[in-house]
Amino acid sequence: MLSPHPEPQLIERSPRTLPRSVIYISIITFIMGASIHLVGDSVNHRLLFSGYQHHLSVRENPIIRNLKPETLIDSFELLYYYDEYLGHSMWYIPFFLILFMYFSGCFTASKAESSMPGPALLLMVPSGLYYWYLVTEGQIFILFIFTFFAMLALVLHQKRKHLFLDSNGLFLFHSFALTLLLVVLWVAWLWNDPVLRKKYPGVIYVPEPWAFYTLHVSSRH
Repeated sequence: MLSPHPEPQLIERSPRTLPRSVIYISIITFIMGASIHLVGDSVNHRLLFSGYQHHLSVRENPIIRNLKPETLIDSFELLYYYDEYLGHSMWYIPFFLILFMYFSGCFTASKAESSMPGPALLLMVPSGLYYWYLVTEGQIFILFIFTFFAMLALVLHQKRKHLFLDSNGLFLFHSFALTLLLVVLWVAWLWNDPVLRKKYPGVIYVPEPWAFYTLHVSSRH
């Protein structure tokens, strides 16, 4: 059974002790970001029933474009900013920081303990899918890849000290590796999609699953 306070327990596993104030600020920021994201998603999902299309920008959506007065469009753009940028940053940055701190405590000096039980291999698939959804829908690929490379660097550094990942560390590391593979396959599949390319014009092209859904699934019904 999961603990009702998983973040403090994850932090306590870390070999590095942080000031209590930093821990509290991280948890408060995480909760506030998750709350902002929850409110924004609640409104966005209600808009779906009215015909809102995630593969279009806020101003390009027919149900938003026809709003009167036009100043209401600015309000929906502000809501989108709170949800997609502010909420995600406040939620995911502390979340991945806590995960990395937890990961830094998942090392053992015994090579025999560096293995995963059979059931963990099965659970790794839904775990990888979960992080894939966070990365793609949350638009946090840069944060994810930075965390993954930091984990890889830590593994190589600890290996020089003859320390190996334990079962928990292996599970998290392999889940992240599977997530990266899924993201690469996802991007490759939608690489030449002109509509999604317009929606995500930046250097980092990682389409959101909900944008794919409103463009290629719900539009067929």
